[in-house]
Amino acid sequence: MARLGGCWAFLCRCFFQYETPKILLIRSKKVGALNRLVQALILAYVIGYVCVLKKGYQDTDSVLSSVTTKVKGVALTNSSQLGLRVWDVADYVIPPQEESSFFVMTNLIVTMNQTQTRCPEVGVPERAASPCSLGAVNGYRSVQTGKCVNFSDSARTCEVFAWCPVETDSEPPNPAVLANAENFTVLIKNSIQYPKFSFGRRNILPDVNTSYLRNCIFDRKRDPHCPIFRLGDIVSEANEDFQSMAVHGGVMGIHIRWDCDLDMPESWCVPKYTFRRLDNKDPDNNVAPGYNFRFAKYYKVADNVETRTLIKGFGIRFDVMVFGKAGKFSVVPTLLNIGAGLALLGLVGAIACGDSNASSVNVEAAFSLTVNSWHRVLCDVACYV
Repeated sequence: MARLGGCWAFLCRCFFQYETPKILLIRSKKVGALNRLVQALILAYVIGYVCVLKKGYQDTDSVLSSVTTKVKGVALTNSSQLGLRVWDVADYVIPPQEESSFFVMTNLIVTMNQTQTRCPEVGVPERAASPCSLGAVNGYRSVQTGKCVNFSDSARTCEVFAWCPVETDSEPPNPAVLANAENFTVLIKNSIQYPKFSFGRRNILPDVNTSYLRNCIFDRKRDPHCPIFRLGDIVSEANEDFQSMAVHGGVMGIHIRWDCDLDMPESWCVPKYTFRRLDNKDPDNNVAPGYNFRFAKYYKVADNVETRTLIKGFGIRFDVMVFGKAGKFSVVPTLLNIGAGLALLGLVGAIACGDSNASSVNVEAAFSLTVNSWHRVLCDVACYV
């Protein structure tokens, strides 16, 4: 009981006491200059970097976005296989709509008048070591019937059941069939919101009218806010050559950035566009370059026979990516950053002094602070002794 009473009395003394830090006045030019220098650096960090550059007084929100696109343009081609032909949007934009992207076909390999029947496999001569087998699948195009047939006067190959004539695996035409696609244009409509601030905006700015929209084309210097882009300009902005890219295809990125300071006028919140190529074009690793896929157009001829035209399309896919952040003044982040700055200024007082004239004072102060620190520790652990 006596021990418990002593513990209780000690806790009461610790609880009902008040401590203040000891303040030392050190008259030293070196220490004073160092003290002011550190204070100036902390103030420059808090005011210049945190408040001005990073806008630490603002609350922030991330962008929510929707994107739709509309491509326009017509091309005229004349080839031995297809003859004189006009290509419009329904021919070269596949599929008609995608989510935040669009594909424009720039080159193609056409296999016409295919029907489901038996025919010689293309480019796969029969060898004794690998005879034709019933049901064997040849790549992705056909199934063997088990028979060996004449492919030409000097070569034999396996007979297959497939869409015949079988597609010939060859290099795409160079220059590209739709080389004129670089003059096509695309209207990109982008709507963004910052839900935290109930703020919304479109890349078709409020002062834009129908007449302007019919005639404008995006230009980095003359017209940076026009939402209509020439495909050739998009590729050249990424330091790429459209005609070279059109042969095998590729993937381009259209970046729209909305960084808005909502403490400023709403008209200052405008999009900034940048462009870059996204697929790999490393010359040392050029296996399966570009971007392509196959699709077919089906129809029926005499005797109700199903026929198709197979197209291996090469082209450029454009991915539209939207980024952004909005900021607006708020009391909470302002107080947090001011408090952090004051805390850093409080650390300046912990600078140790190496001046010989103040050495005795420093030793005394250090001893006094050490005793006070141990006293606080004893107060905290008294009940556990």
